[in-house]
Amino acid sequence: MQGENLTVWSFFLLEGFSRYPALEIVLFVFSLVMYLITLLGNSTLILITVLDSRLQTPMYLFLGNLSVLDICYTSASVPTLLVNLLSSQKTIIFSGCAVQMYLSLAMGSTECVLLAVTAYDRYVAICEPLRYPVIMSRQVCVQMAAVSWVTGCLTALLETSFTLQVPLCGNLIDHFTCEILAVLKLACTRSLLVDTIMLVVTVLLLPGPMLFICISYVFILSTILRISSAEGRHKAFSTCGAHLTVVILFYGAALSMYLKPSSSSSSQEVDKIISLLYGVLTPMLNPIIYSLRNKEVKEAVKKVLGRMLWYRAHGRL
Repeated sequence: MQGENLTVWSFFLLEGFSRYPALEIVLFVFSLVMYLITLLGNSTLILITVLDSRLQTPMYLFLGNLSVLDICYTSASVPTLLVNLLSSQKTIIFSGCAVQMYLSLAMGSTECVLLAVTAYDRYVAICEPLRYPVIMSRQVCVQMAAVSWVTGCLTALLETSFTLQVPLCGNLIDHFTCEILAVLKLACTRSLLVDTIMLVVTVLLLPGPMLFICISYVFILSTILRISSAEGRHKAFSTCGAHLTVVILFYGAALSMYLKPSSSSSSQEVDKIISLLYGVLTPMLNPIIYSLRNKEVKEAVKKVLGRMLWYRAHGRL
């Protein structure tokens, strides 16, 4: 057993959805379509926030960061998923598994913090509108975004580095990606240090920011309800509605995966489905939610498309 504990695996096998071969083609088409829409939608949102001067505001700075996160998060796992869904040998090398685990954790952790930062931005905009330009200056917003990235990347590095040092008694991961909880199930023995790190980071990055968001929205809703103008209330609700919808989707899936009891009776197959929706569907919906509920974004998209068509037409001439 001691010799087995010291085995260093050069590659891992990903179980994925291989138990349901008839389902793999359907999942391939679903994941590919969702991934392409995610790339298109988030790239468009990044493009318009850069090109349209009207969108050079703190809210769109944070939205641009969220779009970058969504592209990186899906690109860390979905291409591997797509290849493995069509392959009989569903393998990934150790270094690829490590990179995939780190990127997924880093992007997910950063988004937790960034959603809380965006909630604070909405709180200041609605509850302290006269002081908004001073409180949310360009420099402050860049610093807040940078802190979100640094926090997410460092906590992910901590989790990944300690997890990969745990001796593993197998290399068959019952998941479609190198998801940290699925990898830890292969551990020969439980590590108190890793369990403690996972618990502390999870509590800090899930319930902590979520509580902050809830408190922010209590003050936001209280302020909105005191607005006498119906048009003013509608505008305030529309600016917060998209963010709140994304928060519910993101935290709902994340909490169901990372804060359930270890003795939970839910099957690994259910966890895979939740992870797939969390990793593919949510990033795809984010730019759609923001664009459908935001008049400025829709006008900016029309403006950019108009420019592209104009340049294309004059280029032909």
